[in-house]
Amino acid sequence: MVLRKYNGMQNEMPQTFSSMLDRFFNESVNTRGFTGFTPHVDACETDNGYEIEVALPGIRKEDIAIDFQEGKLTISGERRFEKKEEGRRYQMLETQYGTFSRSFYLPDNVNPDKISAQLQDGVLMVSVPKDEHKTMKRQITISGGEEEAKQPAKQKRMAASATENGKEK
Repeated sequence: MVLRKYNGMQNEMPQTFSSMLDRFFNESVNTRGFTGFTPHVDACETDNGYEIEVALPGIRKEDIAIDFQEGKLTISGERRFEKKEEGRRYQMLETQYGTFSRSFYLPDNVNPDKISAQLQDGVLMVSVPKDEHKTMKRQITISGGEEEAKQPAKQKRMAASATENGKEK
């Protein structure tokens, strides 16, 4: 009979590095629940706007919602597990299922009325154009100076009201 010192960890510790890796990956993958997932996103800015690409393989467009409110673009939806077949037991299931929601805060120079989205080959492409009026460069004239300072206040008011009415006096 061989005596071994018992420290309570023999059953917990793998005997080899390979078995430790196998145990780590099997437990982390197989114990994952169907609570939700986070789709991968690529976002970029162009001269004309912003483009957001979301990887959503296996999701129908009816299961996706896109909202824009107060500068926040939210893409949400659900990927359902629908592979219930008799006689099959999954040994490994790495695909994530459940609800998702991704939000993006956009600058105030976007035009929310022209946001468009297209789902093709499992990739959702959202285009958010910039508002041309807000991004256009303008030259601003500076008023004031010595000549205006010398005019009496009444003349300034009369000139301002005449300019607003489209008449010059």
